[in-house]
Amino acid sequence: MEIAITAPSGNVGRFLVGHLVRAGVRPRLLSRHPERARASWGDHVDAREVDLRDEAAVTEATRGVDALFLVVPPGEADDPVAAYAAAGEVVAAAVAENRVPRTVFQSSVGAELRGGAGEIDGLARVEETLDRIAGEAGLAVTHLRCGYFFSNLLFELDAIRSGTVAVLRPTGEPFPWVAPADIAVVAASLLLRADWSGRRVRTVHGPRDLSWNDALAMVGNVLGRTVTAHRVGDDAMRATLAGAGMSRARIEAVMGMSTGLREGFVPEQPRTPVTTTDTTLEAWAWAELRPVLEAAG
Repeated sequence: MEIAITAPSGNVGRFLVGHLVRAGVRPRLLSRHPERARASWGDHVDAREVDLRDEAAVTEATRGVDALFLVVPPGEADDPVAAYAAAGEVVAAAVAENRVPRTVFQSSVGAELRGGAGEIDGLARVEETLDRIAGEAGLAVTHLRCGYFFSNLLFELDAIRSGTVAVLRPTGEPFPWVAPADIAVVAASLLLRADWSGRRVRTVHGPRDLSWNDALAMVGNVLGRTVTAHRVGDDAMRATLAGAGMSRARIEAVMGMSTGLREGFVPEQPRTPVTTTDTTLEAWAWAELRPVLEAAG
């Protein structure tokens, strides 16, 4: 079985590669920095240098593939939504050209809105493109709509050290949080099976919905310090992001991931035993967040 993975060194990909290798697969890793994968996995992987914006390279790298795990990295474009959409067109064209039987796409809760969710709108554009191509060619695609990654807390190290994290959502409003490693388990289960077809959506909700108050209380318990959430106004956050040099499109892409999914938003797929995964935020924080903070002093 030939399985290709994009972003193999990412939050999800680094776990997924291990699952596939241990299952006896030599995955084909498509990366701008294949030397990283080779250093970790040696001959257990087929690591190739590929930029997802290069249609010829993507088409060549996915030739003969039975299943593709697609992550479209956000990159540094001034307009992230447009960048997602462009990369989605490139990969979808390669999927159609090579008639890749199954594609598993790492999307997000909120992509079902199709608009108003900031950077997530870019993932919605990729979903739509894959749906169109897969439908025309009779290929299979599953969209993994994932909750909020625990690993996003690694972008808040200074705030966690200070004891206060600035957020845009109401601090008591619960939403799905998930460990990237659990997404990798779900992805592996789909990539290693050939008995599914058509267009499907599979949500990965994590163990339970948490508010920012809940999440930071758990983090504080693990770290042995008090960490709280402070809600800031939308305009104040826009001003902060502008002060960091972000373009207007990038600011709205960042803002929308919170403002578009708050105060009444309900994911299209409800939480069920199938969408609920195992790793708790406390376990993740002990294993991954605590060592990073301790190493940084």
